[in-house]
Amino acid sequence: MKHVVVTGATSGIGEATALHLAAHGFRVIGTARSAEKAEKLRARAAERCCALTTVLMELTDPDSCRDGFAEITDLTQGGPWALVNNAGVAPVGAFEDVSDATARATLEVNLLATARLTRLVLPGMRRRGSGRIVNMSSLGGIVAMPLNSWYAASKFALEALTDSLRMETSACGIRYSLIEPGLIDTPMVTNALAGLPLQSRYAHSYAVLRRLGPAAPTRTADVVARTVRRALEARRPRRRYRIGLETPLAHLARITPAAVTDRVLRAAVRLDHSAHQPDPQNTSAHTSGAPRDR
Repeated sequence: MKHVVVTGATSGIGEATALHLAAHGFRVIGTARSAEKAEKLRARAAERCCALTTVLMELTDPDSCRDGFAEITDLTQGGPWALVNNAGVAPVGAFEDVSDATARATLEVNLLATARLTRLVLPGMRRRGSGRIVNMSSLGGIVAMPLNSWYAASKFALEALTDSLRMETSACGIRYSLIEPGLIDTPMVTNALAGLPLQSRYAHSYAVLRRLGPAAPTRTADVVARTVRRALEARRPRRRYRIGLETPLAHLARITPAAVTDRVLRAAVRLDHSAHQPDPQNTSAHTSGAPRDR
């Protein structure tokens, strides 16, 4: 059986992926930020009559990543066959409402942590001459939407990083896939909408988002989990796996004249209304931490 590391495995897409892979014969190692979350994940696996291993790891801490990966290397006798970089954060908000600290945390988790874990896993894969790396992108990695700038920036960068890595190391037998989910019903999305600031120039657009969010057609995280398994089991995995009709439409938007795309997306969240609102007094950039894990 093949060892697969899944980051952010204690909720949302990460949990669904870890449990699904474990139920289909993979030896899953899920990363968790606390012993309590790790225990709950193992209990959920036991309820499904499958087993997985957990390793404590804070992805934003290089020392924690090195220590956790050393443990993984021992468990797998040389390193895992596959790495699923799933952990992510999703700060929703206009550029002016997102603090430097939140922006930095977004890039740290969504981009730099993925790079850090990939750097740790590559030597073992290169020695074996094979391996799989699956990176969790998003609709936001295809088209930048308003009120989502820092999340889109992190996912655009993740797509570019993955493309470059694929070309640099594919001769070593390492295969990369990007998963590009559309709208998925996860706690990360729900919490992000709930955390929008009430006092903001963009308050009207935020209200539109809160109304649209629950009404938007979504898929369960299990759909993404099954797609990850397809990427791992395929003899020749695709470079990109698109989930949902909105994802190919987003690719189409990239070749549509920017003026048209801008007009449609601005209208969707009533940005023209928000643009004429006065600056709220006694407010500063939104500083609450972005929801963690998928």
